[in-house]
Amino acid sequence: MAQSKKAALVTGAATGIGRAAAVALAEAGFDVVINYSRSEQAARTTAEQAQAKGARTLLFKCDVSDDPSVRKMLEAAKLEFGRLDALVNNAGITTEIRPKDFDAMTAEEWDRVFAVNVRGMFQVARAAAPLLKETRGSIVNTASIVGLRPGLQPLPYAASKAAVVSLTKLLALNLGPEIRVNAVAPGWMEGDWMVRMLKDKYDDLMARRAKNTPLRRVATAEDVAEVMVNLIVSNRFVNGEVIVIDGGYAATT
Repeated sequence: MAQSKKAALVTGAATGIGRAAAVALAEAGFDVVINYSRSEQAARTTAEQAQAKGARTLLFKCDVSDDPSVRKMLEAAKLEFGRLDALVNNAGITTEIRPKDFDAMTAEEWDRVFAVNVRGMFQVARAAAPLLKETRGSIVNTASIVGLRPGLQPLPYAASKAAVVSLTKLLALNLGPEIRVNAVAPGWMEGDWMVRMLKDKYDDLMARRAKNTPLRRVATAEDVAEVMVNLIVSNRFVNGEVIVIDGGYAATT
């Protein structure tokens, strides 16, 4: 039986943007399905933080590139909550192969990034669509500034995020009028993801980026989550848009 309280699914919710989005949605009054693929303990921490905000939570381990598992996850969400009002399509991976090291990039490495970041995003949206249509719900996809302009990220990651930008617009066209679909495109964001990318240059490069940003800092996961929740609970005539979250850096450089 469907409950009256709204429910959301956040993929890749164990850490970073996904965790921040799950907690922010809980604070906004949603129960939350917390998806993860590897980091169970981190996902449990996300669940505890969401529960502290008043949410019921459902943990579900699922690689979004595996369509049968994705479909099982949505079945579990329906069984647990009886409805789905929002999807944060956040799960994503990258590679550590440097952008200019063309010869080191294997087909397997490239395809794995696209399987999760693009095909996986589509598969989750497809499986969630019937439930979201019932509630006239909303999807927010996690893109990236490097999907809109060149950056330091590895080639398959940047190309996959450009595909996410296109996919967002296509989903907005084809899932309307019942479902709105938007995306966020974070710029440089403090945290483990950029630590892995920048390594020992993290502190210096992040400080330089903050200095050259009109708001004089880089983004946080909570900044991104705030925009995601706003796109879900308000902005009712915003559809097919990609919101850049970088303090004005891309717009002014």
